[in-house]
Amino acid sequence: MHLFAENLAVELSSYYRNLALGHGVIPKVFTLVNGIGDQYLFFVDDLNMEQDEENQFLAFIVQEHEAVCYARGTLVILEKSQQLIEFAVIDQDDHEAIVCSAQLTRDIDDKPVGLTEFEKILAPKKTIFFSGLFETIALSEDKMEEFEGLWDEMKPKILHRSMEI
Repeated sequence: MHLFAENLAVELSSYYRNLALGHGVIPKVFTLVNGIGDQYLFFVDDLNMEQDEENQFLAFIVQEHEAVCYARGTLVILEKSQQLIEFAVIDQDDHEAIVCSAQLTRDIDDKPVGLTEFEKILAPKKTIFFSGLFETIALSEDKMEEFEGLWDEMKPKILHRSMEI
């Protein structure tokens, strides 16, 4: 497993803890890191796409930026009283993914007030429904231009930084 993948798991745990407890929000997040350590992070909900097109766009971004790993996280509601923040980190060269999960507690006003530590396990990458973003996709020239334009439009809102090795 690439060191960036392990760092991504640690960082996303802190990021979600801060968003949930500090700001009361739990967005769907997508982040990737390329081989030189450039990291991009954005909210998936900002895409406003159907699931298939969203997956194509994310695969396009992963491939365009030559990602070595990526992660996707969300809020999982099992029951009103049982909610989890979960994310998985997918490494290009590993058959296993890092899966992290923490239980979220809300008060009677539905405000997040507690979050357990993120439990980290390894799981077969093929069991993660969004693990195929490294697979080469064939897009029409029009679709590629559309995705390039969308990415350029999104850039000002995207967290972009260099991850230390």
